[in-house]
Amino acid sequence: MTLPSVTAIIPAAGVGSRMNAEHPKQYLSLAGKPILSHTVELLLSHPQITKVIVALSPEDRYFNQLDIAAHPDVTRVEGGKERADSVLNALNSMKDNSWALVHDAARPCVPLDDISSLLSVMSRDDVVGGILATPVRDTMKRAHTDNKACVSHTESRENLWHALTPQLFPNILLQRALSKALSEGVAVTDEASAIEYVGENVALIDASPINIKITHPADLPLAEFYLHQRMKAKDICE
Repeated sequence: MTLPSVTAIIPAAGVGSRMNAEHPKQYLSLAGKPILSHTVELLLSHPQITKVIVALSPEDRYFNQLDIAAHPDVTRVEGGKERADSVLNALNSMKDNSWALVHDAARPCVPLDDISSLLSVMSRDDVVGGILATPVRDTMKRAHTDNKACVSHTESRENLWHALTPQLFPNILLQRALSKALSEGVAVTDEASAIEYVGENVALIDASPINIKITHPADLPLAEFYLHQRMKAKDICE
């Protein structure tokens, strides 16, 4: 049986201002190489991912200096002002009958087994795609609207999930959903929110919590620890 073609999309046109760094956060060093290099190499190592498209700012002057820039299965497209614009530009460069696996540049620690679990939704009839996610474990507090430093009330965490990436959907469906949401002024916080807006079912794939997003400087040592653990496990297996 021939497996559907899967193309990974990495929206990486942001500047990562919360890192307080001179470079966009995807180019900060992590375990000896830029974060973006780790993420691209990880995706390319999965046997079902045939191509990686990186959406970058037109002013990006770092990407072409990376080894991954010359990889035959890596292409660059121009990113947009918002994440959804960058993803749309990448989708427009894909084949119509392919699947898009959208992943954050700053998530280099996602386990390959979790990606495989996500890709299994391609054979399901009850959903159009899926996302990696983790159930909310902490008590959730809602802040006051007029005083965000004070608790208004406690929210139930029942049936609440943290949405992660990758997120996987058919190219054409995701194109149409994003275009519709953007044209109608709907806030698109991730790809699944656009799919939800057009009324389709999205699978939640319970995933490992090590799939952290590097957002603040304190995230870097933890991400490096997870990467070293993965390298040790790989060495043991080999």
